[in-house]
Amino acid sequence: MGAFKFRGAYNFLSSLSPDKRRGGVVAFSSGNHAQGVALAARLLGIGATIVMPYDAPAVKLDATREYGAEIVFYERARADREEIARAIAAQRGATLVPPFDDPRIVAGAGTAGLELLEDAGPLDAIVVPVGGGGLMGGTAIAAHALDPAIAIYGVEPAAGDDFAQSLARGERVTIPVPATIADGLQTISPGEVTFAIAREHVRAVVTVGDEELREAMRFAFERMKLVIEPSGAAGLAALLRGRVPDVTGKRVGVVISGGNVDAERYARLLRDVPAGDVLA
Repeated sequence: MGAFKFRGAYNFLSSLSPDKRRGGVVAFSSGNHAQGVALAARLLGIGATIVMPYDAPAVKLDATREYGAEIVFYERARADREEIARAIAAQRGATLVPPFDDPRIVAGAGTAGLELLEDAGPLDAIVVPVGGGGLMGGTAIAAHALDPAIAIYGVEPAAGDDFAQSLARGERVTIPVPATIADGLQTISPGEVTFAIAREHVRAVVTVGDEELREAMRFAFERMKLVIEPSGAAGLAALLRGRVPDVTGKRVGVVISGGNVDAERYARLLRDVPAGDVLA
């Protein structure tokens, strides 16, 4: 389904008891977690309801429907999606599937980092996009189980730097819904589980702007022949612009975590990006 989110969703849903499976699941997401839960639920024969914002990308809405989930819409700026999802779950006797703040979600997401190391061999550092921190946390735990010396860096949008702020203060902070093209990274606060992992395992969280995300998307298309959504391009953007410290001359892995972007939006995002060398 085009993103790492399936890993955590399938791991979570496959752990449910027969009684829990019969009750169905509820999730809240702007798109990739929605698709992951919807597809995992279909494969496991579980009913799924997903709370999604009206402005979620069409390609993600369409795929979530096609995987068989029921969609409940909400206004991103006016309503609390988690409260809506919890109310639906309580009313229906269903299980809430969190997007990142659960050990089963984190463990599933971490298989991406594990596979990176299996495929690429020893690395000095790994750079990972950060929304709620599930991918970063899972990758860090998997990497440090193999080599505690690997430096783990997270990358989030400059407009949504809740993780960077939280790490700097030593406690979780909450910010307004960030205005960024990276719809998958519009979290407002780190999770309790993921923040604890980050404090122990993550070297730093750095930020990139929307223009840098667009540059990375174009670079990936022209040089690597990869279509990347804005959220998935965060780690690559940070490396291309030198935002990740202490990696010059080192072997660095980067997780490119999603390619769910419709053709019209993709073309619009790349249309005005200069074709110059971002490595200059």
